[in-house]
This record gives sequence, C-alpha cells and structure tokens, in this order.
Amino acid sequence: MADATTGFSFVDNSGTSNYRRISQPVSTTQCTSTALRMNPNGTPLPYPVRVAVIGGGNFALALATVVARQNIPTTLLIRDQETADIINKEHKHPRYMSDIELPKMVRATADPESALSDATYIIQAVPVQYTRSFLEKVKDFVPDGVPVLSAAKGIETTSLGFMVDILKECLGEDRSYAFLSGPSFAREICEGVATAVVIASEDLLLADDLANMMSSENFRVFTTKDVIGVEIGGAVKNVIAIAAGMCEGLGLGTNAMSGLVTRGCAEMRRLGLTLGARPSTISGLSGVGDTFGTCFGPLSRNRKFGYRLGKGETVEEILASSTEVAEGYETSKALVRMIKSRCKGYRLDLKFPILFGVADILEGKQTPEDGLKGLMNMPMRMESFDERTWYGK
Repeated sequence: MADATTGFSFVDNSGTSNYRRISQPVSTTQCTSTALRMNPNGTPLPYPVRVAVIGGGNFALALATVVARQNIPTTLLIRDQETADIINKEHKHPRYMSDIELPKMVRATADPESALSDATYIIQAVPVQYTRSFLEKVKDFVPDGVPVLSAAKGIETTSLGFMVDILKECLGEDRSYAFLSGPSFAREICEGVATAVVIASEDLLLADDLANMMSSENFRVFTTKDVIGVEIGGAVKNVIAIAAGMCEGLGLGTNAMSGLVTRGCAEMRRLGLTLGARPSTISGLSGVGDTFGTCFGPLSRNRKFGYRLGKGETVEEILASSTEVAEGYETSKALVRMIKSRCKGYRLDLKFPILFGVADILEGKQTPEDGLKGLMNMPMRMESFDERTWYGK
C-alpha cells in the first residue's frame, strides 16, 4: 500500500531502480478520480495518479485518450495556449483528428509548470527530432524522480542516439524510463479499435504499473526489459515502410512488396543482434508487428511518403505539402550513419541493402526505380547470413 501523504510506496525497491522516488508530497486532494488507482490484480499503484502528456500531435492525443478513459486526470502540454483553450472548451483538437471527441478528463495547457509540477507519470510524445529542444525548455518543471514513458520512435540525426539516450541526457539518470511501441495508429486507438502494444523498461516495476494503468479491453499492453530491441524496431520499421510505399507507388504488386518487407525485417533483425537486442523482440509487436502495420496500413505516414515518391513526386514537394511528420525520412539517413559507425564488417551495403538504398533515394543519389533494380541485381546468397555457421561454412 502507498502512503498517500508522502507519496512513497511500501515496496522493497533496492537495487538499480529509480522508480517511486518522489521528492515532493502527493496529496489525495490532487486527484479527482479514484484516490489510489487499483491494478487489475488488486494491488494499488503507489500514489494518486495524474498523467502529463508532452505533445499535441495525433499520438499524444491518442495516449491521452487511453489514460483518460481509465478515469485518470490527464493534461496535454502543447505549444499554443490558443489551441489548448479550444481543446478545453470543445474537447477536440482543431487540426489533428478534429472529428474525434476527447474524454472530459483531458485538459490542455501551454504552461509547463501547470502540466508537469504535480504529475506522477509523464508521457513524452514529441517526435524524436524535436524532443531534445522541447525537453530543454521544460526540464526545470519536471519533478525529481517522476518516471517518463516515451512514445517517440526513431534516431536523432545530430547525436545518432535513440530516445533512451536523449531522455537520459536531458532529464538525467536518476529516474526510470519506459518506451512504448507496437502497431498502433492513433485514430484507431481513439476509435476504440483493438490494439496491442509493448512497453519496454529496465525497471519492470514501472513497466508493469504502466501496463496495468493503460490496459483496457481494447488496448492491451505487454512488457519487456529489452529497451534496445524495442527502440530498433520502432526506428527501422519506418524506413522499411517508406520502401514499401515506393514499391506500391511504382505499381510492382503484392509479391514484390511482401518480399521487400520480409527482407527489411531481416535487416532489422541483423542490426538488432549487432546492438544487443533479443530476436524475440524483433519478431514481436515492436519489430515485425509494427512493421506490418506501418507497411500495409492505410493510415501510415511513412508508407504514404514512400508511395508519393514512387509516383514521381520529389522529397521537397512531399515535405512542403505534409502537415504531419514522417519519422522515417530523417531516421533513414541517421540510421545509415549509425550502422557505419557501430557495425563492423565488409560491405555493409550488402548486409543492409534496403536501409542503405532508401537513404540514397531520399538523398537524391538514385531514383526509386534505380533502387529497385539495385536490389534485384544483388548477388545470390543464402537467405540469412547467420545460417552460414549452422551449416559449417
């Protein structure tokens, strides 16, 4: 049971976990819902729960909806107070999914102190390329010890770091972090369509509490400790989706797209093994699962980006006309640079031909048609490099 006066939970939390270290008292009067949120197994979460969601895009709205439907007070921290006022009055975002009504438990503000000062959990949903600059502006308002759940996917182009690296550099290492991924389109989440995701954290206490807090009949949350595996899947799948979209835009058919996506997943697995990910994570919701959704789903921004490239539009034309971020565009170039710096071996372009090929197309070094010809003319070999050792070769 948690002490509602101090905010501390009577749980042995020795070891490396930073979870549940609360520097300021948490009063039960702060929470207008259940005084102590109960997990499905009958044990309480450690203190009255209030959630702050950083970001105002589609996925931030979706995750705020997930939490608020659990009768938990949820605050969206966005850039524009005028937009926040519209959300608070009309319970709809004026630009993103404007036909979706948000739960009454969701409020919005552009004031970081108001949004963050009494939060017991923070969900970070700003796109990866903008995360560092946003966190630098609000970090002084983030309470010590409050855990952060990241929903952003990709690799930062300047540092070549994953979200785990960015969060620790901006908010310090004296708190616990978790990372959500999986096949989860924002609109379908808000519409209550059945969705399954995974939360990764080195602190399983945190992962379990977040999963129990967010899970419902239509939103199922699994857990893992494999943070790097979840991060790799979330980054690479967007690049594969751009390739799949180009394949569709060129009118190459289902055979070609299925083969391309499968080979892309093989490159994801190869990179994951190199960086220490578990194969089971790559083949799970955050890897292959999210790749399938992003490559074949009609709501995928990255697939649409690739489709327009395949139809003959230029990168500049697509970027100029897009209102939402296709993370795969920036991630693709950063991914190739990271592979070159962290993966050893001869002819990395032969081990990661799809990832390297997409980057070349986005940088204008070749056309989508040329990229496909390059893949089709690659030397014939065993389907998996890893299998060579199994056959004694």
